[in-house]
Amino acid sequence: MPTSTLSPGNLLDSLMQVIDPEVGINIVDLGLVYAIHVTGTEATVEMTLTTPGCPLHASIEAAVKRALSSNHPELTSVTVQLVWEPRWNVAFISDEGRRQLGW
Repeated sequence: MPTSTLSPGNLLDSLMQVIDPEVGINIVDLGLVYAIHVTGTEATVEMTLTTPGCPLHASIEAAVKRALSSNHPELTSVTVQLVWEPRWNVAFISDEGRRQLGW
């Protein structure tokens, strides 16, 4: 029997394909993804945005769903839950993200 790819770590790896259009780096290295929950074939991504009024929230949410669905076709449901606590700040950016930003 094939091994399922529906672990939070595998899903997080797939989310590295989602680029924040305003910043130009992926949402994982940007520190926007707070948690991934998997129950059976359903996934919930708990994430934030750089600002509550981000005008690109719909396109980022659609990109998250598209990346997970295309890389993990066994998923039957992908939910994106936007949260605002803790409030995102630049300290959440990974070392790789800082390198990409030239910091």
